[in-house]
Amino acid sequence: MAGTGVTYAPRPVADQLSLRRSNLSLVLRHLDASGPLSRARLAQATGLTKATVSSLVAELAERGLVREGDVERGAVGRPGHQVQMNGPGACGIGIELNVDYVASVVVDLAGRVVASDHLALPASRLGPDAVLDEVARVADAALAVVAAESSHAAGVTLALPGGVDATEGTLTYAPNLGWREVAVVAALAERLGDRDVPVRVDNEANLAALGEYRAGAAAGTPDLLLLTGEVGVGGGVISGGRLLRGGRGYGGEVGHMQLDPHGDECGCGRRGCWETLAGLTPLMRAAAGPGDDLLDPTVPLEHRLTELSRRAEAGDARTLAALAQVGSWLGLGAALLVNVLNPTVLVLGGYFATLGPWLTEPVRRQLTERVVAPGAGGCRVQLSTLGFAAAVRGGAQVALDAVLDDPTIVSGPVTASRPMSTAGA
Repeated sequence: MAGTGVTYAPRPVADQLSLRRSNLSLVLRHLDASGPLSRARLAQATGLTKATVSSLVAELAERGLVREGDVERGAVGRPGHQVQMNGPGACGIGIELNVDYVASVVVDLAGRVVASDHLALPASRLGPDAVLDEVARVADAALAVVAAESSHAAGVTLALPGGVDATEGTLTYAPNLGWREVAVVAALAERLGDRDVPVRVDNEANLAALGEYRAGAAAGTPDLLLLTGEVGVGGGVISGGRLLRGGRGYGGEVGHMQLDPHGDECGCGRRGCWETLAGLTPLMRAAAGPGDDLLDPTVPLEHRLTELSRRAEAGDARTLAALAQVGSWLGLGAALLVNVLNPTVLVLGGYFATLGPWLTEPVRRQLTERVVAPGAGGCRVQLSTLGFAAAVRGGAQVALDAVLDDPTIVSGPVTASRPMSTAGA
């Protein structure tokens, strides 16, 4: 302003670049959440000018992250092409290591499952070095799939069954694996060599909750509690649309809540933990007869669960009694959590989802009887549609979120896409 004696310096370049990255992320996340939109609608949704949106869309297209969609229908004035996510622009890799298997999935930017794998692995009987060698081979195979898709590898996220320091990349303790203080990220990154791909690690139930929130039957529910059953019992909490980790990141270790002080010894060294009452092992023990294949760990879990379902459907009294007992313990622990967290939905994942037809009712009954708020606090019970794949889906999404947060980490397209027009800008 003339005559004020004040000199206005131009905004520093670093600030301009940060603002650009922020706006690129804003546009990309709107497309991710809303689906295809015209530039005009993107401008309305983001509060940016049409010219700015057109410029941002052009850059995202140059980076291979968005492409032209169909012509917008029902628009007033000159119709324009919608802009949509370009799936092959980036892929995220999720890997889950559990007691007896390692699983992986490759998901692209549009949410398409490009590839998945499941490998039996007696991880609880092997040391960390041997297990991480196998995990690295699984990661290598997934990265090869991404390369074959001519896509950008957004990262590898490893889901682990135990306490995880995600910031340090360390598994602090995993009772069912028998591991303590393992620098997982550093070890896996070393095995992957000079591959320029970020490696992350998190608790498997946390990642499963994220998977359910982003791609499950209750996707988008801002207050969600996931309980997943395998060898142990895991829990993940979405509160207000964000993963609830706790002060040091160890939130969600619900399987080691003590429900019976005089109960069986748990892998953590305590007695009567929730997973000794509602985990897979107590269910199989209660349902199996002498010499039963249900107790044979060499028989694939899928086959044992199929057999258990068959017996339940046939009305086998022993099987139905075991399911009712485990379902009641599952509901008791769930009621404690619902009283504290008041989620809108309780998602049953893992083997709880597979055997949902027999576990859901005892869980609902316990919620009705034990949750203080009327009507169980408005919490509904829903079976996961992702099942055992929830954790790897969540891991892949964590990798893709890095691209959504900062699209500039993708330097350019690796596949040709339709040229972007400025129609309807």
